[in-house]
Amino acid sequence: MQNESSTVTSLDPSHLLRLRLVVARAGEMDNACWWNTRGLLGRLGGLALERGFPKTHWFSQARAVFAVATARCNEVFAPPGCMTLWHLPANLEEQFELCWPLWIDESEAWGDFFAKIESLQSLDLLSVLVHLGLVTPVGVEQAKRLRRGADGRAVPLTGVHRPSNEVLTLLAAGFFRGEKGQLAVPYARTE
Repeated sequence: MQNESSTVTSLDPSHLLRLRLVVARAGEMDNACWWNTRGLLGRLGGLALERGFPKTHWFSQARAVFAVATARCNEVFAPPGCMTLWHLPANLEEQFELCWPLWIDESEAWGDFFAKIESLQSLDLLSVLVHLGLVTPVGVEQAKRLRRGADGRAVPLTGVHRPSNEVLTLLAAGFFRGEKGQLAVPYARTE
């Protein structure tokens, strides 16, 4: 069994940021209508915040949509002893939070990725994740095997999982099982 520190270092926080950005943008009201932000990660959101936050506007946009997406997912389905894309073990969330200053310092390097998600207008989340290089063909096949639970609110990953890049990618890809206006939250039971 891995100890807590080795679990933390085995994850790529930048990969998690990219996954969260794609799912956050896909879930906005001008796309899948899962949470109540409209184009905040789109071009209009950028224009609205860029003037006041010239260096950090992309990350300000992301933080706002992440907070709304987290709250909405917790409202729809938040089982105990499980992780979701928006609710990871505390040590992983702490590691993720510690990376924000670094990402902001490297904001120009993130510009291309933010530009790609800014124009996202597709409900085909799996195709978007493949196009952006965030999921492999094996990951796509794993995601396609996922099914919504009986109540339609959740998408369980079978078995018990440790946090890893692969599990986080599958948690993000599992959102494709949601429908327009009907959020289904992918989750994994933890050890």
